[in-house]
Amino acid sequence: MLSMPAGAAGTAVGTQIQNTALVNYDVAGTPLTLQSNTTTITVAERINVTVTLQSAQVLVSPGDAAQALLFSVTNTGNGSETFALSMDSVISGDNFDPVPAVPSIYFDTDGSGDFNAGDVAYTPGLNDPDLAADESVSIFIVNDIPLAVANGDTGLSQLTATSATGSGAPGTVYANQGDGGVNAMLGATGGVALVTGEYLVSDVLVNVNKAQVVNDPFGGNEPIPGATLTYTITVSVASAGTATASTVQDAIPALTTFVPNSILLNGASISDATDGDAGEYDTTVVPTIVVRLGDLTQAMGPQSIEFQVTID
Repeated sequence: MLSMPAGAAGTAVGTQIQNTALVNYDVAGTPLTLQSNTTTITVAERINVTVTLQSAQVLVSPGDAAQALLFSVTNTGNGSETFALSMDSVISGDNFDPVPAVPSIYFDTDGSGDFNAGDVAYTPGLNDPDLAADESVSIFIVNDIPLAVANGDTGLSQLTATSATGSGAPGTVYANQGDGGVNAMLGATGGVALVTGEYLVSDVLVNVNKAQVVNDPFGGNEPIPGATLTYTITVSVASAGTATASTVQDAIPALTTFVPNSILLNGASISDATDGDAGEYDTTVVPTIVVRLGDLTQAMGPQSIEFQVTID
């Protein structure tokens, strides 16, 4: 249910930082060293949290039950912290309001990324995630889809994580409430973070997955400058019906450079130019790979698109 610490939260809370000065001088030709008093300060706790959406847009049909969005909650502070979780499915900017299931928040207990019967429900105040610095936990929020929705409608649902110590303006200090009784201060996130996921109504179920492989210039797989990233996008239809005029667009990531003539569709090369084949490397606005798959059905099986970039 929890990940291993990643080591990026900064100096650990409770760490003592000490400093002693030395003065060297001579008295009548004799070298002497005078040592100052030692100053000591104990690092206070900084409270920070991030929430990250792990799900792609989730395709749903009218009346679908128990549709899950996957998030990760990460303690980006420098001490352990407990977080309360909440969700909201009444958000402006969409076409319908998903209906929270009961219960509606679950831990991804088996770490599979798929919502299943073995995942443990979250109960506020009973199993609030208690995370060490840089530790993460994977969370599902689960909604039912109303019947009165149409193709193309979107519904938004939001997960919020809030520090149990407190939340508010960054810089707020909680005296003696940090680890070991030190002071705690709200960091840049103010002790609270939220992210929104999206459901898309479609009576044709289309799956899309993207994978990457790293090859560095020395035969390894370290993502260093000069390494090549090979991206593979797999698109498939998993239901009856036809996804018409299907097109894949993938912007070239920042800090990378497209490898010319590296676009493949189902293993066959596609030219970079806009011509008579199924795709191109489009640089008119943002450098983007464009591949037109046409009308897709389940019987056609997965469609594979591959291209490469190098890390600048």
